[in-house]
Amino acid sequence: MPIRFSRRHKKAISTVALSSLLFSGCGITSKLLPSPGPHDTRQSYHDIVGMQITYPQVAQYMSEPVVAARSAMAPLSVEDPSKLPTLDLTLAEAIQMSVRQSPVIRDIGGAVVTQPNFIRTIYDPSLAHTDPNFGVDAALSAFDAQWRSQLNWNKVDQPNNINRVGLGGVFTPSTSQGTGATFNSEVSKRTAQGARFALRNITSYDNNNRPFRAFTSDFTGWVEAEWRQPLMQGAGTTFNRIAGPNGFIGQYNGVLIARVNEDIALADFELAVISLVNDVEQAYWDLSTAYRLLETTLKARESAQQTFKYEEIRLNVGTGRSDQEAQAQSQFYQFQSQVESALSGPNGLYSREQRLRYLLGMPAADGRLIRPSTPPSDIRVVFDWESALNQAVERRVEIRRQRFNLKRREMELIAARLNRRPQLDFLGTYRIRGLGDHLIGDRDNGTFDNLAAEITGGDYQEWQAGMELNFPVGLRAASAAVANARLSLSRERAVLDETELRISHNLADAARQIALTHSLLETNYNGFLSDVRQVKVLALRWASGAGEKGMEPEINFLLQAQRQLANSEANFYRSIANYNLAIRDFHREKGTLLAYNNVSMAEGPWAPGAYRDAYEVGRFLTTRENPEAVSIPRPLTSGPFDPSMPQDTTPTSFGNPGPFLGNPTSEPAMIEEATSDI
Repeated sequence: MPIRFSRRHKKAISTVALSSLLFSGCGITSKLLPSPGPHDTRQSYHDIVGMQITYPQVAQYMSEPVVAARSAMAPLSVEDPSKLPTLDLTLAEAIQMSVRQSPVIRDIGGAVVTQPNFIRTIYDPSLAHTDPNFGVDAALSAFDAQWRSQLNWNKVDQPNNINRVGLGGVFTPSTSQGTGATFNSEVSKRTAQGARFALRNITSYDNNNRPFRAFTSDFTGWVEAEWRQPLMQGAGTTFNRIAGPNGFIGQYNGVLIARVNEDIALADFELAVISLVNDVEQAYWDLSTAYRLLETTLKARESAQQTFKYEEIRLNVGTGRSDQEAQAQSQFYQFQSQVESALSGPNGLYSREQRLRYLLGMPAADGRLIRPSTPPSDIRVVFDWESALNQAVERRVEIRRQRFNLKRREMELIAARLNRRPQLDFLGTYRIRGLGDHLIGDRDNGTFDNLAAEITGGDYQEWQAGMELNFPVGLRAASAAVANARLSLSRERAVLDETELRISHNLADAARQIALTHSLLETNYNGFLSDVRQVKVLALRWASGAGEKGMEPEINFLLQAQRQLANSEANFYRSIANYNLAIRDFHREKGTLLAYNNVSMAEGPWAPGAYRDAYEVGRFLTTRENPEAVSIPRPLTSGPFDPSMPQDTTPTSFGNPGPFLGNPTSEPAMIEEATSDI
């Protein structure tokens, strides 16, 4: 049964309600809703157009992924890999191709099809920076100068209930008539301390029939300067950099908060790159293992085929046994099925190769077969635990990301505490007024000839100064914001502590896996050599026919030894791949996977105009002579950090915990210092 959907659900609901009402009556439905006649063959617009599914028309260019997608050949399935041209590829080349092919960070699961909104791209950090609501430029725009201007014209023709003596001494109502215009222009600027400066000009034109006027038409106006300075709530550089001048209780979108959000977006992008490198190395060693497993099953199949052919010949000449020939034949077909699975199965050679192709941005098939050329490492690697733990705590991007979250909560607590104060503002205004028969010009008509001359003359000046207080008694909302910010800070600090603990455990597991996989590598290799000797001995005994008491030896032992040899060889090759993946996992857990694979991240090139503007601005920047004598806000970060650069492996002592490693219930000293004046 097809599933139907309707875009007319509201209309359908109303139609059902109307039908229920009509059918509840006594035969009036047929009168109000007549059915279509036999000659009414017209179709509804919604049945023809409204219910159709349309296809969007968008602009698309032939990028490398599109070319790779549309140029793919038929996939490989049962072809002989020895007859296909190969593409030798090292691990370094594979990682380089994966990080340079597409702006989308790929993953093995293919979430770009099922969950495209959660895919990471190279544009995500820039999107966070250019967010018009929460980006850095959006936060800085609150401090931009604002120019507002307005021009209005109006016509007045209004009768009034005021007696007026007319012709013949008759009293009649008067009429107010006139034409006017108003022009307002203002330039305002918000400072980092929270002050607002404004310079405005207001000019009015009036031409009316009111009596007792010196001029038939006149221009009036003034120029005024205004200064509003918050003294308590909203004052100070610290608050405005965190909450922003337009923020309110519980909502903080200042420059520093926007900067932290951008750093978190960069950390998320770095996590996606690490995941991509991790997947590429996984797919690379999986493909290398698939080649080895295919080779192992091919050798086992050839050995089983030789045994089967030999038993078949013995059976034909009358010296063999049919049960042994059947057993040999059964084992041959078992190995044959394993060869087919190792070649075209879900975890076979062609499937593994196609998985690596996707991560590299290559077509699903192009007639060539990728062949890994980097030999796996079988040398025992020993890491210094103290230095590895130090690097994990300092270099893991998850810890750095959580520290940015903690930094944001710290600043929010500072802003919440600064917000728990009454709003007390100083307001000062200075104004120069004027009046003129004309707007501008000099017609030598004496005083009040034009408005511009009167204002510039400065004969009529006014000023106003005062205080404005807004005090919500109890400060309940502000106090709740402080409590919420304090709890959020405690939560993020607890999450950071738990993240470091979890990472230390994961690093210990990764170190244990390195030792385990190398031990299994040696054990499986020794077992493989033992099985090789066992097969040789049993094959000679079975071929010579020298059994106990003159009887033929059973073939079961030889067939079992051949199966055991195939399994031990496959386990040996898997252990080699697992050992190399364990080394990868250890680098990932201690935060050096990008440096281990020579992957670095850098900002893309700027537009030529940006370089020119930066050069022009840099010409006017000078170094402070005495920087220690200048009071500047506390820095947001401790300096640049490159995750792809090697780090000092000197162990760090944790004997003297800082403010973040001490009592979890105590707040950092920087918060107490920043809010000591509250």
